[in-house]
Amino acid sequence: MNKKPQKERVLLAMSGGLDSSVSAILLLEQGYDLVGVTMVVWDYESAGGVAPESGCCNLEAINDARKVAVDLGFPHYVLDMRKKFEEKIISNFISEYLAARTPNPCVLCNKLMKWDDLLQKADELNCKYIATGHYARIVSENERYFLRKGLDSNKDQSYVLWALSQEHLSRTILPLGTYEKSQIREIAIQHKLLKIAKKSESYEICFIPDDDYRGFLKRHTPGLEEKVEGGNFVDTNGKVLGKHHGYPFYTIGQRKGLGIAVGHPLYVARIDAEKNLVVLAEREKLLTNELYADRVNLMKYDDFATMDHILCRIRYRDKGMMATVTKTGDELHVVFQDPVAAVTPGQSVVLYQGDDVIGGGFIR
Repeated sequence: MNKKPQKERVLLAMSGGLDSSVSAILLLEQGYDLVGVTMVVWDYESAGGVAPESGCCNLEAINDARKVAVDLGFPHYVLDMRKKFEEKIISNFISEYLAARTPNPCVLCNKLMKWDDLLQKADELNCKYIATGHYARIVSENERYFLRKGLDSNKDQSYVLWALSQEHLSRTILPLGTYEKSQIREIAIQHKLLKIAKKSESYEICFIPDDDYRGFLKRHTPGLEEKVEGGNFVDTNGKVLGKHHGYPFYTIGQRKGLGIAVGHPLYVARIDAEKNLVVLAEREKLLTNELYADRVNLMKYDDFATMDHILCRIRYRDKGMMATVTKTGDELHVVFQDPVAAVTPGQSVVLYQGDDVIGGGFIR
């Protein structure tokens, strides 16, 4: 009697949350030989913060991931990545704000931490593929690998995965890309993962669970508050409107928390780190028809010169705007069909052709 051939070995990133736990169920049902790994990247208490009730890296999350692996019958490992995370992600997060840019650490973490390190661990454990619980799909056409939006438009995470390389994509499985979030929760309930099914969503920035990035910057940059306190708010003509608490504590497009009253709403239009200035303006002055981006990564195509009718998203929850995109070397010039507001240096612009990700870059 011939044995049914076993599928390849897969290393699954497990946070202890709903998405990665159900990913394990789906991969096992598809016949994969599964190995689980939980990456510990941050220590909330020793870093002066408060650990969240849910999310990655706390002891409960690690134990939940391990329990899922034990109950489903596959091995589980824990990787201590705190030092590298501090060096690669936290240091970049701080330096970007000090350079008057607004970073998206998830983009960098996905590329430099999750995928690079997972593939290294996969090789050590003889795993052909890695898998994560992200809501996106991977497509292979014309000898290129690229992302396609997840079926659940409310959960699609393709925007934060634009920096993944061809090597990354060619060895990745994303089991949740064709599911709605409600289906994933139902699968967890069907498999008696009741505690997991009730878990709340994890935080967008995992190392700032209280969403207070200003407090984080102050705790991790000794003397910062004293150094930047008392700079000027100015209008677009340079007229002083008042004093601010320090340029790193503001972001482009911000309206609330400015402490300025001039009889009409003002928004942060520009930040000058060198002069410690925060420029305020009416919303219409935040509109622009173009942006430039660098450190480009392409997915669907190996290269292009100019492409028309490309949907460009400039932030995670952005619906996007149609544009003409010109690529020169490692840079993009995006000209929008209609003006967009609050283009923010440090954030990502991601290019879409329908549901397919062409690539992206960092806005400068």
